Formats: sequence, C-alpha cells, structure tokens
Amino acid sequence: MGGGNGQKSMMARQKHMEKQKAVKGSQLDSNKKAMTIQCKVCMQTFMCTTTEVKCREHAEAKHPKSDLYSCFPHLKK
Repeated sequence: MGGGNGQKSMMARQKHMEKQKAVKGSQLDSNKKAMTIQCKVCMQTFMCTTTEVKCREHAEAKHPKSDLYSCFPHLKK
C-alpha cells in the first residue's frame, strides 16, 4: 500500500527543491541585453526580435513628421 502523510510531505519537499534548483535567476538582465533596436529620435529601445512592421507603427504613431528611416536607419536596404 502507498505511503502516509509523512511520505507525501517528503515528496512535496523534494519536488519543491527541484523547482528551486531550476530557477537560476531573473530574466531581466537577458531582456535588457536583447533591447538592441533603438529609435534615433526618442531613443526608445526595442527587443532585437522587433519586426519592421512594429518599427513602422512606432514611427507613424510617435513621430509623424519624421520618416521611418530617420527613426530606424538600420531598416534601409
């Protein structure tokens, strides 16, 4: 037959310890490092995975008088 309350508590503690080992730290540092795209007009940073569409939306919404390439010169081809 299966264990009692003591065994259940011990198993719960072991599972909890394994979860704690898996978490090594915050992801905030790696998120900051990934902020590599920067608007040259307002200096707002964007994740490195930001698409051209999102850059265009930012330029149209925040800087309607500036063109897309003055905000994000890396998009010029």
